[in-house]
Amino acid sequence: MELRQLRSFLKIVELQSFSKAAKDLGYSQSALSVQIHGLEQELGVRLFDRMGKQVGLTQPGKELCQRIVPVLHQLEEIRVVMQEKPPAETLHLGMIQSLCKCKMPKLIQFFRENYPNMNLTITLDSPSALLDKMDHNQVDFVYILDEKVYNVKWEKVLEEKEDIVFIGSIDSPLVYRNEVALEELISQPFFLTEKEDNYRRALDQFLASKELEIQPFLEVGDTDFILDMVQRSMGFTFLPRYVMENSYYRDKLKIVNVPGFHMHMYRQLFYHKNKWLTSGMKTILDLVEAGKL
Repeated sequence: MELRQLRSFLKIVELQSFSKAAKDLGYSQSALSVQIHGLEQELGVRLFDRMGKQVGLTQPGKELCQRIVPVLHQLEEIRVVMQEKPPAETLHLGMIQSLCKCKMPKLIQFFRENYPNMNLTITLDSPSALLDKMDHNQVDFVYILDEKVYNVKWEKVLEEKEDIVFIGSIDSPLVYRNEVALEELISQPFFLTEKEDNYRRALDQFLASKELEIQPFLEVGDTDFILDMVQRSMGFTFLPRYVMENSYYRDKLKIVNVPGFHMHMYRQLFYHKNKWLTSGMKTILDLVEAGKL
């Protein structure tokens, strides 16, 4: 049973004529007759008595009319309400902590000012866990920092190179030297993210290739806490440059120059190719296009 069939039925009842109803609705009379015939077949009853040019309702037709009039009125009310006040939409973003702290404040402000009915949900996790959530339709977008990642199921809409650097306090003599040997630097106290984190894992692998190893004083996932410890001259760290540049402590921190050491990863934004693009997701894509992510 289709909504257009019910509307056609009521129009025939209103005008008491198939030909007048067809003209009013913009159908041919034969097309309108097919609609009503289909409705009668589905319900298993005859809805109209046709006697020459006269059209009258059968008893089942009268009962159907009584039942569908309030239903169609309710549907019209719903349509009006939806047009006047669109339903709230939820946009679910999955990202790593450092990108959340650096990128989300301005994004939240943008949505708050321009899309007040939009509900934002943010899930923080590791890149691998977030990509798994995207595969299971638990997040709309995944925003990570990692080596280049590819999958035929995913649409990558952003890929930007980011430097990963050694950072120390401006009170440390090492940060003012033109060059600091890697072996000397890693012998200092270090505050690092957990071992399996993207850039921490890459650092460990690089050191292993040089037959070196770092023994951090502390491992913790909170990059703000790490930079707080570093700016207190308690040690050094290894983080994305953008984390330092967006930090409250940026004026108390300085990059350590290690000769021959250059590491970078990529900010990458994905959504699943089978995901239906909501208006919120389309807005994110527009922001990417405008270079605001």
